[in-house]
Amino acid sequence: MEGENGRIYFDNGSTSWPKAPGVAEAVGRLLTEGAFNINRGNYEGAYEVEEAVLDTRDQLARLFHAENSRRVIFTPGITHSLNYFIRGFLKGGDHVLVTGMEHNAVMRPLRCMEREGVTWECIPTDREGNVRASDVAGMIRKDTKAVIALHASNVCGTIVPVEEIGRICRERGVFFVVDTAQSAGTIPLHMEEACVDFLAFTGHKGLLGPQGVGGFLISDRLDGQMEPLIAGGTGSSSDSLDMPRTLPDKYESGTMNLPGIIGLHAALSYLERTGLETIRRRKLELTGYFLEEVKKLPSVRIAGRQGTEGRVAVVSLDFEGRDNAVTAFRLEQEYGIMTRVGLHCAPMAHRALGTFPQGTVRFAFSASNTEDEIDRCVRALHSILD
Repeated sequence: MEGENGRIYFDNGSTSWPKAPGVAEAVGRLLTEGAFNINRGNYEGAYEVEEAVLDTRDQLARLFHAENSRRVIFTPGITHSLNYFIRGFLKGGDHVLVTGMEHNAVMRPLRCMEREGVTWECIPTDREGNVRASDVAGMIRKDTKAVIALHASNVCGTIVPVEEIGRICRERGVFFVVDTAQSAGTIPLHMEEACVDFLAFTGHKGLLGPQGVGGFLISDRLDGQMEPLIAGGTGSSSDSLDMPRTLPDKYESGTMNLPGIIGLHAALSYLERTGLETIRRRKLELTGYFLEEVKKLPSVRIAGRQGTEGRVAVVSLDFEGRDNAVTAFRLEQEYGIMTRVGLHCAPMAHRALGTFPQGTVRFAFSASNTEDEIDRCVRALHSILD
């Protein structure tokens, strides 16, 4: 979307902008009219906020087709959520499979757990970011505890076949963890049908909410074996020094980011009114238009898939023979076009795509962007590359 002074925002893979209509107003109302704490305050204002939080859990349970809303756990963000599983559940001797496209929100905690005796292997990933479910089946061992996969790449947008992988995991008795950072709010995901045991989400990207709020949804079979990574006050079972065993309290210690949750509630309401298919269709229209235009540019390589099939609205370009950082800098400084350049916290993905160590310039679109903005961007690139 074009901002002040004609600036164009193409960095929706980092965070969405603009946020959904009503998000800022909802946060503002909470902070000015009654930012009361829930599970602590025994008065009407606190109960009203608690009801809004419960409504938000219900919205997320509907979005991901969870068994019930008690399985929706709020955290400060998807990185925290993934750490809940990786550092809070895995133990020495456990083996984990990951795709070659994983974000450092997965890989850095896994590297930390190597010191505890956790091992991991990478599922083969081709130059388009594709992962085959059949490869997963052949790599599961007796000590394999989990398979962790992002739903869509934050570098090139390729969608991973999580439904197929999930069925294999369920058949083999392996827990399945899915990172929906780039897919939630765009691609439908049925948690039960995809056999997902741990679904991590963030509120500020495709869900169009504020930063600082995310969470996870957990299956009954995983919850029965998982202990909370963080312990503390929940406002419930206050007579006990032990953490509650009931959900969601078991995993929600301390004061939650209530302004963030209230903002997310407004964003999810907008998504429900608009429909994911409408949003996805618009994003892919823009992505397809951009892909066809940049194919006309000289010495530009599109990392990953060349068309719109099997992808989300994330496109990475490698300006061959040029410094990608300089190109991104000129786009912003001379033309007001905001992108993200570098390795995108996903060095494994860039190795798989053949764009390591130079990285790429990433363009990530929202449904609020326009063809005119893309035209302006392509003209800018022509000027820079001439």
